[in-house]
Amino acid sequence: MSIPLLTATAALPAIGAIATAAVPAAQRTAAKWLALLFSLGTLALAVTVLVRFDPDGDRYQLTESHAWIKDFGVRYELGVDGIAVALIALTALLIPFIVLAGWHDADPLETGSRRWRPTQGFFALILAVEAMVILSFEATDVFLFYIFFEAMLIPMYFLIGGFGDRAHEHGEKVASTQRSYAAVKFLLYNLVGGLIMLAAVIGLYVVAGNFSLQEIVEARANGSLDMATNTERWLFLGFFFAFAVKAPLWPLHTWLPNAMQEATAPVAVLITAVVDKVGTFAMLRFCLQLFPEASQWATPAILVLALISIVYGALLAVGQRDMKRLIAYASISHFGFIIMGIFAMTSQGQSGATLYMVNHGISTAALMLVAGFLISRRGSRLIADYGGVQKVAPVLAGTFLIGGLATLSLPGLAPFVSEFLVLVGTFTRYPVVGIIATFGIVLAALYTLVLYQRTMTGPVKPEVSAMPDLRARELVVVAPLVVLLIFLGVYPKPVTDIVNPAVKQTMSDVQKKDPQPEVEAAK
Repeated sequence: MSIPLLTATAALPAIGAIATAAVPAAQRTAAKWLALLFSLGTLALAVTVLVRFDPDGDRYQLTESHAWIKDFGVRYELGVDGIAVALIALTALLIPFIVLAGWHDADPLETGSRRWRPTQGFFALILAVEAMVILSFEATDVFLFYIFFEAMLIPMYFLIGGFGDRAHEHGEKVASTQRSYAAVKFLLYNLVGGLIMLAAVIGLYVVAGNFSLQEIVEARANGSLDMATNTERWLFLGFFFAFAVKAPLWPLHTWLPNAMQEATAPVAVLITAVVDKVGTFAMLRFCLQLFPEASQWATPAILVLALISIVYGALLAVGQRDMKRLIAYASISHFGFIIMGIFAMTSQGQSGATLYMVNHGISTAALMLVAGFLISRRGSRLIADYGGVQKVAPVLAGTFLIGGLATLSLPGLAPFVSEFLVLVGTFTRYPVVGIIATFGIVLAALYTLVLYQRTMTGPVKPEVSAMPDLRARELVVVAPLVVLLIFLGVYPKPVTDIVNPAVKQTMSDVQKKDPQPEVEAAK
C-alpha cells in the first residue's frame, strides 16, 4: 500500500494543532500531553522519511503530485532531497523539546486586568508552525511553497505577541507593549519580503508558464527555457529579498532581536532554530536552482552582506545586557556563516552551510532553553542580575557551558565541523572573505565566555542563592541535545552522507566546480 508519507508528515502536526485547540479550557494538562504525543508522532514519521530516503537515488524522492489550480498551473507537488530531509528531521526533533520546555509557559496567570491566552492555543500554534515549516521543506511547486512560507507568519505572530516572556524589569504593562511591538515588527518585515517575492513568483510564471521547480530546472538545462539576463536578475532579487528577511541577513535582521527577546525561550528556539532555516534552505533550493546566472552575478554583494552579518552580529552580542538578545545577535552572526557558505559556490561551503543549519538548530536550542530555565527561576533576562550560579545549580551551569561552547564552535562539538567546512569552502574561492570571517570566531569566544563568567562564576548573589538545579523534565529536554552536540561533533558523517549528493547537484545547476588545489598532492 502506497502511503503519501510527505503529506502525512506535515498533516499530523496540523491535525494535532486542531485537536489540541479543541481540548476544553479546563483540561490544560491533557492539551499539553496531546501536543507532545502529536509532536512525537511527527518525529516518528520524519525518521521514516529519513530511513526511506536514498542519498544515491533520484534527486527528489517520495514525490507526490496532484492537480490543484489547473487554470494557473498550480500543483500540490512535494519531494525531498538530502538537504530537505535533514531539515525536516531537525524540525521534527526540536518540536517535542520545545513543547516540553514550554510546559508551563502559557499557564493562565492573572496580572492586573490582563489574562494570558488559553494554554491550548500556545501548543496548537506550535504544532501549526511545525506543519507549515515541514511543508515548506517538502514543496517543489513554487506557488505552494510561497503559501506556506507566508502562512507560518500568522501563528508566529500570536506566539510572540500573545504568549511572550513574563520576565520584564519594567512591569507587565510595558512588557505587553514591547511584545506587541516585537510581534508587529516581525510580521511587517516578513510580509513585505513575502509581497516582493509574490511579485517575483508571478513573474516566474509569466516567463516559465508553470510553477514546478523540477520542470523549470529541466527546461533551463535542456535549453527549452531561455530567460533574459535582466529578467532573471530581477526575479532572483525578488526571491532573495524575502529569504534574506527570513534568514535574517544584515540589514534586514532588526526584527530578530526584538522577537527573540520578547518571546518565551521555547518560541525563541522555534524562531531561530526552525522558522529562520526556511530562508537559508530556500536560497539553496530556489535561488540557486531557478536563477543560476543571477546567483553568480549577485555573489560578491551577498558575500559582503554575509561578512557584515558575521562581524556586526558578533560585535553587538559582545555588548548586550539582555541574555536573550545576546543569543539573538549571535544567531545573526551564525546565519552570516551559513549564507557565506551557500554563496561561496563550493561543495565544501554548501555542505558546511547545510550541516551548519542542523548544528546551529541544536546548539541554539540547547543554549536558549537552558537560558530560559535560568530566567524562569530568577525572573530576569539581565546578565547583571546573575552571579555564582554554578555553585548552587552545577548541572544547569554545566549544560549552559556546553551550549555556549557549541555556540563558539569549540572542536569536538557539532558546530565546529560545519563552521570549518564553510571557512574552507569559502577560502578556496574567496580567500579574503574567508580570512575576514574568522574574526567572527574570535568574537564568538569573547561574548560566550564573558556571558558564562558574569552569570555562572564569582560570588553567589543573594537572589540566586536558593536557585534549584535542573528538574527531571528540564533534564529530559537538555540531555539529548547535549548528546547530539557531542555525537555530531565527533561523527558528522550521517548528516554529510545525506546532504552531499544534493549539494553536488546544486553545484551542477549553477555550473560551478570546486577550485583545484594550487599544489598537487605528493604521490
